[in-house]
Amino acid sequence: MTQLVAPSILSADFNNLGKDIEMINASAADYIHFDVMDGVFVPNISFGIPVIEHVNRIAKKPLDVHLMIVNPDHLLEPFVKSGASIVTVHYEACPHLHRTLQLIKSLGAKASVSLNPHTPVSVLEEVIADLDMVLLMSVNPGFGGQKFIESTYEKVRKLRKMIDQAGTECLIEVDGGVNYETGKKLFEAGANVLVAGSFVFNSENPMGTISGLKTL
Repeated sequence: MTQLVAPSILSADFNNLGKDIEMINASAADYIHFDVMDGVFVPNISFGIPVIEHVNRIAKKPLDVHLMIVNPDHLLEPFVKSGASIVTVHYEACPHLHRTLQLIKSLGAKASVSLNPHTPVSVLEEVIADLDMVLLMSVNPGFGGQKFIESTYEKVRKLRKMIDQAGTECLIEVDGGVNYETGKKLFEAGANVLVAGSFVFNSENPMGTISGLKTL
């Protein structure tokens, strides 16, 4: 099973963001994860296209951009042009999800859908073949450092079964409360990608922490 790590720069030091990006470049990380929040879909505002553009200039890892925003369709092209390799939209924010996914792919990016903790994986049955990745939120989106929701393990197992039955190469990504304990259980349940923010950037050795997550 593929085991990947995507450090979330929401927890990086924005006074020294370039330094933290260079750390990720030199690390065993697979992606650089961006949590884009609009203050409408989630109760917080983070950053947007200018930050992604500047990071893309020095990044050596693919940019994994998670859009926690309403009406994402009209911003998909600017985000892809800014450097996004993977674009994740929320099921809860997309009334015409299939059309949104096709638009992401037409722009040359990989298409991913995120589910909030209360949303069952069954809602993706009709689009699973169109997905490159599914991002399961293991906390309520909007803020870093929250406690992991234990029911996520079973949700991962259900999604893994759905993907395997569909015969696709879709990855399962999990974001929220990831550490060595939860990360190991998530990989065992069938997840492929761990998003880790505060656990990485608040550690004494972020590069070592990233390597540790990859080898759980």
